[in-house]
Amino acid sequence: MTATPTLDTRYGRTPQRKRRDRWLLIGGFIGMVAVVTAWVFWAGWDNNGADLETTDTAYTIPDDHHVDISFTINAPPGTPVTCALQALNEDFAIVGWRVVEYPGSDTRVTTHNESIRTIMKPNTGLINTCWLT
Repeated sequence: MTATPTLDTRYGRTPQRKRRDRWLLIGGFIGMVAVVTAWVFWAGWDNNGADLETTDTAYTIPDDHHVDISFTINAPPGTPVTCALQALNEDFAIVGWRVVEYPGSDTRVTTHNESIRTIMKPNTGLINTCWLT
């Protein structure tokens, strides 16, 4: 049983419709490839973030208004680093905050000890974030 031209036209089975659907499919695929390619370039373009790594090693609480933090910074030699340190209480609220700048070092890995003053008894101290400066 063959379809008649009238039924094909009525239900949108025309050569123009097939051609239009094919071009929409090709355009959508090209658009998807462009978005994925742009994302790959954007995500991999800035390699500076990969050159910095920090590790919390220890913390001590000497009294109700201080916390001492020990940590290491792994950064390219000669590159200054700035770190934001924080102290948290038992409810994970920030009770102390400090931004510390470190000059470039001759070695890649450096160890640091910092003290943070707090507004109430801290439960922990740690690095919030570090960045190359």
